[in-house]
Amino acid sequence: MTRAPFEESGALQTPAVVVHGGAGDFLRQTSPDDLARLTAGLSAALGAAWEILAAGEPALDAVVEAVASLEASGRFNAGKGAVATSDGTVETDAAVMDGATGRVGAICAATWPDSPVRAARAVLALDGPAAGPILLAGTGADRFCANAGLAQRDPALLTGEGVAPISPSGTVGAVAVDREGHLAAATSTGGRLGQVPGRVGDSPIVGAGTWADDRTVAVSGTGEGEAFLVAGFAHRVEWSYTDGAPLATALLDALGSVRARGGRGGAIAVTQDGRYAVAFDTPAMARGWRDASGTTVPPLRAGDRRPAGTT
Repeated sequence: MTRAPFEESGALQTPAVVVHGGAGDFLRQTSPDDLARLTAGLSAALGAAWEILAAGEPALDAVVEAVASLEASGRFNAGKGAVATSDGTVETDAAVMDGATGRVGAICAATWPDSPVRAARAVLALDGPAAGPILLAGTGADRFCANAGLAQRDPALLTGEGVAPISPSGTVGAVAVDREGHLAAATSTGGRLGQVPGRVGDSPIVGAGTWADDRTVAVSGTGEGEAFLVAGFAHRVEWSYTDGAPLATALLDALGSVRARGGRGGAIAVTQDGRYAVAFDTPAMARGWRDASGTTVPPLRAGDRRPAGTT
């Protein structure tokens, strides 16, 4: 059965931040206590980002802190909550993009960093006049993290399959706009439960799972990474929005391209003037936003919302 997509959209007072904790089926989130903990994790991430935005600091720092909070919680498929490969190893991917400068940092198939998004942020710092690398993979990513003095993952603290919520293919992400009108996006994932070691999805790939450009939009996606990657999801959102589609429509159009390739999922987006949108075609998506008016974490199941295009 094809599920009708859901969308939410509106206007936030800038500065503002939007986060997601994955799109999927809520296979493990069946109790009120589970849902309360998930909501608390989203709220904590929004609070971490808001401290930075309220102080007038850059959107890039805000999205990194939001995603690092979600990674550290152990309740999402990222960071401490990352799921295992078919070999029982844990490999993580992350990307960050600064909409003000177009600079990017990303890692994939990494086993060293305690916070993959902080590792991606450190890679971004290499992307200067000398045209340093923007994506590091596998052992190269791990060596970079060790040499950079980044905190190493403690295997004893991994929560993984035991509590990772929503979906085995879940992902976390954040988009933000700061006081200066600059955009940023960050995405982090533990991949797909039981994936082949070395598999990389869309999250660390610019234009697929992550994108930010002050002239257009900041996007972070979540879902079945191969389909998002082949669809060029985030670029499709930007292109549709640039062609005049409303932000939510741009997300829905791009999700249609993902479905055409056999995938499903969701995404969040924000623009320079504070317009935001959320869209997903799975049974549930964890998401929330914060601006000067406060924190909002809406109902997490699609059944609690009207499908896109209805009144």
